[in-house]
Amino acid sequence: MPEPQATFQLKKDQFKDQKILVTGGAGFLGKQVISQLVASGANPELITVPRSKEHDLRSLAVCEKVVQGQDLIIHLAAHVGGIGLNREKPAELFYDNLMMGVQLIHSAYQAGVQKFVCVGTICAYPNFTPIPFKESDLWNGYPEVTNAPYGVAKKALLVQLQSYRQQYGFNGVYLLPVNLYGPEDNFDPRSSHVIPALIRKVYEAQQRGDRTISVWGDGTPTREFVYSEDAARGIVLASGIYNESEPVNIGTGSEISIKDLIHLIAELMGYEGEIVWETDKPNGQPRRCLDVERAKQAFGFTAQVGFRQGLNQTIAWYRQHAA
Repeated sequence: MPEPQATFQLKKDQFKDQKILVTGGAGFLGKQVISQLVASGANPELITVPRSKEHDLRSLAVCEKVVQGQDLIIHLAAHVGGIGLNREKPAELFYDNLMMGVQLIHSAYQAGVQKFVCVGTICAYPNFTPIPFKESDLWNGYPEVTNAPYGVAKKALLVQLQSYRQQYGFNGVYLLPVNLYGPEDNFDPRSSHVIPALIRKVYEAQQRGDRTISVWGDGTPTREFVYSEDAARGIVLASGIYNESEPVNIGTGSEISIKDLIHLIAELMGYEGEIVWETDKPNGQPRRCLDVERAKQAFGFTAQVGFRQGLNQTIAWYRQHAA
């Protein structure tokens, strides 16, 4: 007989009296993480969110300052965007993400922080990773070239956390969320990811009465998406329960092609125009789909929000805030 699967639940007072630093806590994922921390017993008055205007985490002195007295750090802050931004600013994406993470982890260790939760990126995986992506495949090749500077910078933080655990006993964990989407996402066409970019394209085509919209690539690549609220729940579960060195995927385990994605968004938004593919533009990584078993076994995480439901909620939010 198979062994019954362990059930995981955060203790009622899991985060009670803990001083928690959430970098990137004002972002669309960060807001969800904070709300789920509070729902899990954290005291909102003990949660600190360093804002980039006052606290530039690329500075070692700033990192040393913000970690003082903290019990738990959840590092979400990132300089991140879609293929366009990755092509335009590879040096900035490499430098900013590496310096923020490396110095924050080192400062946290020196300050005696009890636990560090680092949120990495799916872009860290090799370009041609067998489907579904298993965490054990992370080092079996170089990332897709347009995302590589960002992906390598974030992947270096996994090496740092594992080596600090080995040498210093520092409790750092590393999570790999797949592409996020949801209300309050970044809809700026210069830096947005694929779902907000496509929602905005369809919305603006409807406003102008355009009968065609153009989309980068040829539509064949596949992507997996996790709703921001689900990702936040996974991060908070890991923050309370998971204390191991191995990286953990956070996702849904299902993929959709870009072609099917734009047709689904058009259907949900009531757009009947033609899709024109800009095949001279890059496709990005050919496929993305995660093996999500480790998160289930290690801290009981499975995604709960269905894709159509999540898209409808994201579209509704954008329509309300488009102005």
